[in-house]
Amino acid sequence: MAIISTIGRKDPKVRLLIWAIYASLTAGALTMVYPFALMISGSTKSAVDTNHSELLPPFLTDQNALYQKYVEALFNENVGSMQQAYGTTTGTFALLTEPETSNDALTDEWEAFLTQADLPFYSYMIGEMEAAVTRGVNPARLRAFKAQMIDASDGDIDQLNRELQAEYQGWNSFFVRPEVFLMRRSKPTMRPLDDAFRAFKAQQPVGERYYASPEGFYRATYLQSRYTKALDRFNEDCGTAYSSWDQVHLDRRLPSGPSRTQVERDDWTSFVRTILNLFWLRADPAATGDYQAFLKAKYTTIAALNKIYGTSFAEFTNVPLIEEPPAQGIAASDWNAFIEGWKDLGTGTLHQLAAEHIYIHSVDFMFRDAMQEKHGTVAAFNQAVSADFATWLDLSLPQRDLHYRSFLARTGELKTEFSVRNFITVFDYIALHGRGIFNTVVYCLLSILASLIVNPLAAYALSRYRPPSQFKVLLFLMMTMAFPPMVTQIPVFLMLREFNMLNTFWALILPGLANGYSIFLLKGFFDSLPQELYESASIDGAGEFRIFWQITMSLSKPILAVIALNAFTLAYGNFMMALLICQDESMWTLMPWLYQLQQRSGEGIIFASLLIAAVPTFVIFSFCQNIIMRGIVVPVEK
Repeated sequence: MAIISTIGRKDPKVRLLIWAIYASLTAGALTMVYPFALMISGSTKSAVDTNHSELLPPFLTDQNALYQKYVEALFNENVGSMQQAYGTTTGTFALLTEPETSNDALTDEWEAFLTQADLPFYSYMIGEMEAAVTRGVNPARLRAFKAQMIDASDGDIDQLNRELQAEYQGWNSFFVRPEVFLMRRSKPTMRPLDDAFRAFKAQQPVGERYYASPEGFYRATYLQSRYTKALDRFNEDCGTAYSSWDQVHLDRRLPSGPSRTQVERDDWTSFVRTILNLFWLRADPAATGDYQAFLKAKYTTIAALNKIYGTSFAEFTNVPLIEEPPAQGIAASDWNAFIEGWKDLGTGTLHQLAAEHIYIHSVDFMFRDAMQEKHGTVAAFNQAVSADFATWLDLSLPQRDLHYRSFLARTGELKTEFSVRNFITVFDYIALHGRGIFNTVVYCLLSILASLIVNPLAAYALSRYRPPSQFKVLLFLMMTMAFPPMVTQIPVFLMLREFNMLNTFWALILPGLANGYSIFLLKGFFDSLPQELYESASIDGAGEFRIFWQITMSLSKPILAVIALNAFTLAYGNFMMALLICQDESMWTLMPWLYQLQQRSGEGIIFASLLIAAVPTFVIFSFCQNIIMRGIVVPVEK
């Protein structure tokens, strides 16, 4: 029977009351939906938009916000790499804006050059390989490369470690450090794994690569860290009169001429001798004699040199000048010492490559040389690409324009990637890390089964036989609800340790085998069942077990569903107890694994993991809500 009759609902006061109830329920729903929507939006975050708190992620509707996330992913969340490649002083990805203009003809020339030129592996890096600031994210290309490695090793991480000389603890610890060889201390590793990655890197589109620019590195990192980003300070200290940082270039050779100052020459010399990676330095053939004299002073005899180098030169004059610096080894070390300067302690002679014989061989100059060879003069090149460069030195790599072109072609793909990559990372972590899913499924099923056996039997005994001490037993059961699980953790742990049950499913199930609240709830439900049914069944000759199974259990499906759901919720959400009594990672359930993931991840991964963890409970409660309501309403009606 309804509380308010149909006629009574027509009264204005009653209608006002009903609308007030609906308004209260709506407000209550919003207080739950709004934080949930914020969590969904937060699950797409990276470092560039971590301060945003909109219900709808900005990159889905704002193209500039999408561009910021794209550039952030392209440069692997390294602002310094972006500054060096773009020649910009922007200090964060969040301040980036889309290019207002783009020189399509110049971009075409740059793209054609990259397609035709056979550039070495150290000249470029690809994006979406690392998320150093966001933490924990597996970007798209890292996932693609990992998938290749999984296929190549049949999913066996130990096989991968053996064959490719790696040391990964598991697939979830698989990572690749971006190769950026600009600093002198950046040295490549030459393992089979590195060769596999460089082969993968070479397969990526040129529009998704960023190329190392010694000029951008010289300006954005070396000069601006030394003189600050204030151009006036730089002009004052160097005796120059540049009107913008774009006019400050890295010369191919030692700056000369009356327009260049001694401070500029000193900066250039210091930069190439001690800062710039050896990959970008070359020496004139005229320095061959000096190099041979350096080797003779260091090794004394040609036999000593041959032994260390593994060569068979007859004399030092047969040793050739290094054309392309080696990646590693004693030859690379000697070449570095020759450029920086090596002093012979016996004679006091300084052996050093003369600054006049050093020149820079970088992608910047390769592109300029290619354009000069193709077009001849700067004027002809300007006419072809609709530009106004005064000299070839003013031509900088148009990387930003090519990246923007690639961005415009991928907007839909990028929106999808940034929306789901955190969820993919969590799924990848769960699937490849231990037996979290298997353990959780087994634990939940066994907990439900045990709960539906032990609790109904205890409640049936109290309800059917009504022992004289039943109220004392009920009081004891109610008292167990006064103590939170944290209080019993230590004694339970000690008891399970004595029984040698740690790191087993028994340790997970036995502490919650009987539940005082469930027994109390079931007894109340069993008491409401008609006693005539039991009497009729006894007269017909039914045994106690048959009465329990066919009558009590059959009529108690709603309340049993509530007990089963309660057992599932407790087992699925069990974190601290599961972590305490199952310290072996092979016995961890999902909750300890997700907690470990959250500890080493950023905000987006944390939100995504919480949403994924909530899905099973949400689905089960959504499909079982009618049963839950019957379990609540039926005992009341009876």
